[in-house]
Amino acid sequence: MSYEPSRDLLTDRIILVTGASDGIGFEAARFYAAYGARLLLLGRSISKLKQLKHNIATFSKHAHTAIVFDLLNAKPDDYKQLANDISKQIPHLDGLLLNAGILGEIKPIEQQNPKIWHQVMQVNVNANFMLVQALLPLLLKATHPSVIFTSSSVGQQGRKNWGAYSVSKFATEGLMQILANEYQDTHLRFNAINPGATRTKMRALAFPNEDPETLRKPAEIMPAYLYLMGNDSLNINGRCLDAQPDRKPSNK
Repeated sequence: MSYEPSRDLLTDRIILVTGASDGIGFEAARFYAAYGARLLLLGRSISKLKQLKHNIATFSKHAHTAIVFDLLNAKPDDYKQLANDISKQIPHLDGLLLNAGILGEIKPIEQQNPKIWHQVMQVNVNANFMLVQALLPLLLKATHPSVIFTSSSVGQQGRKNWGAYSVSKFATEGLMQILANEYQDTHLRFNAINPGATRTKMRALAFPNEDPETLRKPAEIMPAYLYLMGNDSLNINGRCLDAQPDRKPSNK
C-alpha cells in the first residue's frame, strides 16, 4: 500500500513484536524503532535477537528488550508469567504485532502429518490467542493501542495443498474479527495484514523453485505495518489490509 508516515508516528510507543528474529518481524522491528518506538522483541533465538538489538541501537534512543519465548511448547501459565514479567518493566503496551508463524507441510489433506498440523495450529493460532488474552490488561492501559495479526491470501480463499497453514490463517482472521467486535466500543483495535509474496525464508520453503528476485523485500511492505500501528488508522478495526494490493495473486 502507499502510505507516507510522519517521522514521529510511533514516538515513545511501546510495541511487542513476535517472530522478531527473522524476515518480516525483523524488518518491522527496525521500522518501528526508526519511527520512535521502544520495542519488546520476542523470538526463539537469543543470538538473532541480540543481533537485532545491536542493529537497532545504531539509530534508536531507546533500550529495547529481547524476550526468548517458545510459542510451540509454552503452556497457558507461561503466557501469564510472561505478561506478569512484562508488566514489571512497562506501564502499558501500545502495540502488538503477531508476526510469528510456521509453514507446516505443502501437501494434500490426506497426506498431512497430524503432529505437524498440531504444531502449525499451536504457533499460528493458539499462541496468538493466549498471548493476546494475557496482554489485554496492558493493552487496555494504553491511549490508542493496536494489535496486528498476520494473515495470508490462503486464509481468505482455500487453496489445495496448503493444509494446516491455510486453515490456521482462516482461524487467525476469525480470531481478529471476534476481538475487533468484542472491543469495538473501546480504544483498542484489532486488524490483520496479508503481507503477500515476500522475500522470506518461509516463502522460499513454500516455493523452492521461485526466483526470489521477483519478490519484494520485507522493507518494501512496511507502509501497511506502520499505518496500522500508528494513529492514522484509529478508525480502522476488524479489517485485513493487503500489503501488496498491486501484485497479482500467485496461482501456484
